[in-house]
Amino acid sequence: MSDALKSSLTSLLDFSVPELPIATEKQTFQRQQLAQWLFKKGAQTFEEMTNLPKAWREELAARYRVNPFEKTQRFVSQDKSVRYLFTLPDGRQTEAVYMPYKDRKTVCLSSMVGCPAGCAFCATGALGFGRNLTQAEIIGQILAIAWHEGFAPTEIRNVVLMGMGEALLNYKNALSSIRTMIDADALDMSPRRITLSTVGLPKQIRKLADEGLSLVLALSLHAPDEETRKQIIPTAHAYPMEDIIEALKYWQEKLGRRISIEYTMLGGINDHLWQADLLVERLKGLLVHVNLIPFNSWQNSGFSSSSRERIREFETRLSKKSLPVSVRFSRGQDTGAACGQLSLTQA
Repeated sequence: MSDALKSSLTSLLDFSVPELPIATEKQTFQRQQLAQWLFKKGAQTFEEMTNLPKAWREELAARYRVNPFEKTQRFVSQDKSVRYLFTLPDGRQTEAVYMPYKDRKTVCLSSMVGCPAGCAFCATGALGFGRNLTQAEIIGQILAIAWHEGFAPTEIRNVVLMGMGEALLNYKNALSSIRTMIDADALDMSPRRITLSTVGLPKQIRKLADEGLSLVLALSLHAPDEETRKQIIPTAHAYPMEDIIEALKYWQEKLGRRISIEYTMLGGINDHLWQADLLVERLKGLLVHVNLIPFNSWQNSGFSSSSRERIREFETRLSKKSLPVSVRFSRGQDTGAACGQLSLTQA
């Protein structure tokens, strides 16, 4: 089979477990076998699926592919995190980050090529929007990372949809991917260990709340006042903060889950103490935890991080007003893998 034909084949990862193909209607158990190979064992080829009849494996290989990527590259950081650069069948690229910890394995996934949100301080936003990723291309990031790191996909128990893209603008594929992650016959993850980050799209936040999934919702707020937010987040012009806060309240009423507030500390822009006070007022009545994130530099960004002293002052101000807060230092800065740095670099 030519490389061009292989690239055009549908990936099995685009199917939910109940939709996986079988040889005949009398052999429904084959779906479970396929699911085992894909999600429990992490097979990347049909040849690895040794308990399936050879003729059926050949038939599957003629109609489908497993790995949705044409090429996978790894860039290992000094802190042991790994940035993955994936080349897609159409030649476009996207990225993910693997972050090993002593007690868990976490992956940061992308939902798009580039990002349409265009946040001024984000290297991904500077790329613009390429296209949405398919379900296979989202789920495939988890499986490819597990395969390259040498462990079973089910050892990954923490997922954050915080890579390239705005997941709520790729709603269908992001949600179907999450349902595969939590399917007991697939990756069998707890929804409570899956974090979905959004720049703040009220209608989609409400829609997601109605799904009833106990995910962790992370709001990329980055400023408590409309003027500053409009300067650094273009979508703020379309979605007033008041509407976003109301959507968060709806989410909390539906699910009772704490919300993460992501706040990138930009020197001289959003780190004034009056903004800390306003942030407390904005979030009053919500169960939240604020993550202060020192800005991770990238070439020609035009921004610098708040000083460590100012970050401590900002954190103390929030804490004294009883707003739960912590400072989150990003991993993988030396390989362009840190928060806000993903930009498809080749080194």
